[in-house]
Amino acid sequence: METYTELKNELLQLGQRLSALFTKIRSIPGLHDHAFEGWEKNCQRIRDHLSEETLRVAVVGAIKSGKSTFANSLFKGDHLKRGAGVVTSIVTKIRKGDALSANLCFKSWDEVNADMEQALVLFPSLDWREEEGRFDIRRDAERVALQQALDALGSDLLITNDTRNLNSVLLSSYLKGYDRVREMLSSETMSCQYDGDAFPKHRDFAGDDALAVYLRDIRLDIPSESIGSDIEIADCQGSDSPNPLHLAMIQDYLLSTHLIIYVISGRTGLRQADIRFLSVIRKMGIIGNILFVVNFDFNEHESTDDLTALVEKIRAEISLIKPEPRIYTLSALFNLFRSQKEHLSRKDALRLGQWEAEHALSSLSDKETDRFQSYFRQKLAEERYSLLLKNHLERLGVIASGMGHRIRLHTDMLTRDDSETSEFINKIKYNQDKVNQISAMIKNTLDGVVRRMQQSLRGEIDSFFGSRTDGILGDTISFIRNYNVPYHAYEENLNTSGFANTLYLVFQEFRQATDTFMAETINPEIIRFARDTEGKLRERIGTAKGPYDVMISDALAEYDKVMETFGISPPEGMHYHAELPDVEQVKRSAGLTLPPAVASMHYSTQIKTEAVMRLGFYRVTRMFRRLFSKPVENDKEGEVLALRNGVARMKRETEKSLIFHFKDYRENIKFQYVFKLADALGEALYEILLDQFQGYATDLSQMAKQIGEKRTDTRETSEILSELAAVSSEISEGIRALGVRLDS
Repeated sequence: METYTELKNELLQLGQRLSALFTKIRSIPGLHDHAFEGWEKNCQRIRDHLSEETLRVAVVGAIKSGKSTFANSLFKGDHLKRGAGVVTSIVTKIRKGDALSANLCFKSWDEVNADMEQALVLFPSLDWREEEGRFDIRRDAERVALQQALDALGSDLLITNDTRNLNSVLLSSYLKGYDRVREMLSSETMSCQYDGDAFPKHRDFAGDDALAVYLRDIRLDIPSESIGSDIEIADCQGSDSPNPLHLAMIQDYLLSTHLIIYVISGRTGLRQADIRFLSVIRKMGIIGNILFVVNFDFNEHESTDDLTALVEKIRAEISLIKPEPRIYTLSALFNLFRSQKEHLSRKDALRLGQWEAEHALSSLSDKETDRFQSYFRQKLAEERYSLLLKNHLERLGVIASGMGHRIRLHTDMLTRDDSETSEFINKIKYNQDKVNQISAMIKNTLDGVVRRMQQSLRGEIDSFFGSRTDGILGDTISFIRNYNVPYHAYEENLNTSGFANTLYLVFQEFRQATDTFMAETINPEIIRFARDTEGKLRERIGTAKGPYDVMISDALAEYDKVMETFGISPPEGMHYHAELPDVEQVKRSAGLTLPPAVASMHYSTQIKTEAVMRLGFYRVTRMFRRLFSKPVENDKEGEVLALRNGVARMKRETEKSLIFHFKDYRENIKFQYVFKLADALGEALYEILLDQFQGYATDLSQMAKQIGEKRTDTRETSEILSELAAVSSEISEGIRALGVRLDS
């Protein structure tokens, strides 16, 4: 089976040969006009689309499932840091390159400080701050004071829901890594590149939370014979990362992928975190684009029977979410070790030798690896052959056919006398005027179709986001209002840690729950809605295309009859019904991306101020009760009431923040994404329809003038035209042959 890359390169070569003809055509007086300019631009667009086209493959799964090892095995080298930290949200992107190279993109100082300010909301005490206004990590005094404040926090404030508190980890990581990265950051986004022997230095950043926290992105270029230059493999953060915002960032990357490889640990099997993440992927509407790899460790299984039993259990569990899952069982570390056998350490070489001696397990891994590789290549090829290459090939075919037709017209006119030429030009001009009228009408009516689509989708978008009582906004507000705080469980914290520290702890748990709800429930619904809306747009534009096709066919049939009356055979290959390009291609050409569905939670520090003020009020009330001998049911009654008030304030602030966020996001997705996508799809359809007219809407008067005034050397021009016709014919034949191979 020919690979996507081979067929794409052949298509590019045909396009380059076609483009080269334009230079020669310019040397013939009267031949080159606006039609050729349009064709030349289209050839350039096709080259750009093909050159920029990247097949994206996301490697996902839970922490410690072997994702990085699996990605390394695909590139046959230990390039990615294995067992990297879990604090960062980095998606490491890997592509084929000429040499080893790592490009690290750092956050700006404003982004770093904004992260830290959010982590400091409701921090137990701000007495350590000497400066007023926004926090700035570049101030020595603030870094020292914050470190002291973190050191003073009790263990109960450093643990949230049985894991390290995300905000304290974030703050500590920023402080710890500051001295090592401060020279690499600026007010703008900065990059650092490690090439050749320096390439391994990127692992220091990917594997150390104190450094990785400063990164926005990592891209690796790795020489490879097994991965094509148009494929990007992304090693994603663990789906069970304690930070729900990491999950949202993975979701954003998954939107641009053509294939998802889900890695499951053969040691633990399918975990609860896997079930939750797979449910999220299903909600996003992309579960059909996934395959599974059970990554086993030789040391964990006594026999293939033991391993097979585990895989069948995994299959049964996955089938509840993804019917008939495609599963491959292999050892990524075994494959990685074998690919670099000559460079292994003594310890790893011994491990490899031991595994190779276990013939049943190693044979199973080899067989499944071959099966995976075969499907992997086939899947990527099938995804793109019909959607991309065939569409571009048809457009090149139209250009080649139109160019050949124009060359034949010019050749024919060289042999006619003035009267014949005049009659011929008059009939062509009549046809040209008609074609121009049809083109203008198509443009106007198509613009109307797009505007009506936008108006219809406006209501659908507003309804989806809804009000405070319905839509996803209503669902989110209901979650916030119904969030339950077990106040009695915090009485011990009030005794041991005090009110401010307890309020901070409650806030962290509430924020974690809200962000998790957004990442696991709301964001997937937004993504599914966006994908459904894209589908509706393409379907409605495609429906509008039908009548235009009929109109164009009638006009071109009339033109063909004119050609036949003059003994000229009509052009072949220009009567075609090209499909609309896929939405991803249109989005990429228009520079459109779905706005990130991560709700930035900006909670007001007024939450704490009001809660502490209420605490003072309750303490004064309790004092008066004692003076007048009224019973106080609980020594901590005032603190608990103040805590309740603080939580109520938190919820109100969160609700206000999310209402603003959803309103802003709704307008963003409406005007900056959906409406612009509708315009781009309309323009793409117009270009496709216009392609068929380029060879017909031509003015031959300039060509006739050159010939009539004897400003053209007839013999020399005939020779050049004959040469151009032969090359054009070869290109057309090459396009037809490539089309047959694509169809097969």
